[in-house]
Amino acid sequence: MTDLNPQAREMADESMVRNLDAQARAIWPQEVKLFRRYGLEGASRILDAGCGTGEITSRLADLFPDALVLGVDIVDPHLALARSRHARFGTRVRFEHQTIFGLHAADGTFDLTVCRHVLHAVPYADRVLAELVRVTRRGGRLHLIPEDYGMLHFQRAALDPDAFWHDASTAFGQKTNTDLQIGRDTFEILTRFGLADITVDYVVIDTIRVARDTFASIIEAWRDGYADSIAEYSRFTREEAVAYFDQMIGDIRNPHRYAVWMVPVVSARVP
Repeated sequence: MTDLNPQAREMADESMVRNLDAQARAIWPQEVKLFRRYGLEGASRILDAGCGTGEITSRLADLFPDALVLGVDIVDPHLALARSRHARFGTRVRFEHQTIFGLHAADGTFDLTVCRHVLHAVPYADRVLAELVRVTRRGGRLHLIPEDYGMLHFQRAALDPDAFWHDASTAFGQKTNTDLQIGRDTFEILTRFGLADITVDYVVIDTIRVARDTFASIIEAWRDGYADSIAEYSRFTREEAVAYFDQMIGDIRNPHRYAVWMVPVVSARVP
C-alpha cells in the first residue's frame, strides 16, 4: 500500500517548526488580503487542514474574531505546541488529531476550508481535495497553497539551482508517490470537481518583498530537514544537497543577489 504520510520523518523534525514559523512570517502579509475577500462574518466555521503548529490557525482566529476555527493534523507534537501557544483563544480555537484523508466532520460543515503547504507532501492529492470539498458548505470557499518546486528561481553561480530543484523534486516525488509540482495542476483538478469562481493568485517571496533573513530561514529549515532524504531519493549526495542549499542561502543573504519563490494561492467556491 502507498504510504499516506511519506514525509513523516521530515514533518516530525525540529526543522519543520522553524520552517512553519518562517513561512508564515513570509507569506501571511501578502496572503491576508486574499482571506479578507471572502467576507466572513459572525460565527463562521473555519477548518485549517494540516495546521501544523497553528501558525495560520491563530492568524485566522485573529482576522475573524467571531469565527470558530478547527486545526487538524497528524503530528501530535505539533498539535501539542499549537495548543500551548494559542490557548488564549479558549474553546473558539481547537486542535485535533485527524487525517485529511478522512475528516470527522459532516458534509457541508465549514464556511472556509484552508489547506496550506500540504498537497505536495501527500499522495493522491485529488482524494484530499475531494474530502476538503465534502466538508465545505455550498457557497463556502476552499483556500489552498499547493506548493510547486518548479517555481523557485535563483541566480546561477558555481552550482545551477534550476537543475537541483528539477532533478531533486522529480526524484523525490517519484519515490514518495507525491507531486511536487501540484501547484500548476490544482486548477485542473478543481475544474473536474465542478467548483466555481476558481482563482489563482501568487504570493511573491523574494529578496525585495520579504526580509532576507526570513527568506533564508525557510531554505535553512529545508536544508536541515530534507538533505538526508534528498540524498536517499535522488542522484545528489547529502554533501552536494547541502552545498546547493548553502549557495542559495548565501545568495538570499547577499544584498547584491536576487531570488524568488512564487507561491500559488488557489481558491474556489463550492457551488
